[in-house]
Amino acid sequence: MAKRSAKDPGEQLPAVIVESAEQSRITRAILDFVAEIPASRVPGAKDPQSEARRLASRAAQRAALTSGSLALPPGPLGWLTVLPELVAIWKIQAQMVSDIAAAYGKHAQLGREQMLWCLFRHTAAQAFRDLVVRMGDRLLFRRMSYAVAERVAKRIGTAVTQRAVGKGLSRWLPVVGALGVGAYAYYDTGQVARTAIEMFNGGLAVEGDATGAAVTTTKKASPARTLSRAIGKTARKVSSSAGRASTKAAKKAVKKIAAKRKPGTSKKT
Repeated sequence: MAKRSAKDPGEQLPAVIVESAEQSRITRAILDFVAEIPASRVPGAKDPQSEARRLASRAAQRAALTSGSLALPPGPLGWLTVLPELVAIWKIQAQMVSDIAAAYGKHAQLGREQMLWCLFRHTAAQAFRDLVVRMGDRLLFRRMSYAVAERVAKRIGTAVTQRAVGKGLSRWLPVVGALGVGAYAYYDTGQVARTAIEMFNGGLAVEGDATGAAVTTTKKASPARTLSRAIGKTARKVSSSAGRASTKAAKKAVKKIAAKRKPGTSKKT
């Protein structure tokens, strides 16, 4: 029987296909997942930060329980639960972000871009490099077309796939693996909550909206304001100099008139 060479496609191709197919499934799941923002029944809170922390703690506990339960099946059967587990955790986290937005009274400002930012910023920050601009304590989001959203989802999918492989390996340790996966889900949900609280605390704007346009216009108009202030300052200096020169001339004229008159004399009528 002929020996199979190291470059034989039969040895390496299946692994590449599996990895690519898994990444494609995760990318598609991300796009489908953020297509619709979940509704929220949480009313606006007087202390939104405290309410957001309470919502985050409850969601983290649910995520840990869900993730740990789905990680219990051992061996090959555990691999089949990796993607369902990810989607289940994303649903919990997305609902948490929606509730936090409602607690801050900003649910109407929560869109696809903001949801992606909250869910995956800590996982794949580089994917948002050209989409989110920080301006002081505000975040300016650029609207994404479907092509841009797909590109961002692919970048996120690469990072999530690498993490999913690690989760799949933990399935071979049923109890210990489930505890580790649950602990990570708790931590991951806490990171999502932290991003959401930071975003809604500082404020956000979308490029093209009234708020985003105002921010952009203010930034572009600053050179004109600087020139206007410089012109005004120069005009005040000129006016002040002219005033001082006029006062000086008037005093000089008075002194000349007074010098022509002799002391003790008065003009005859």
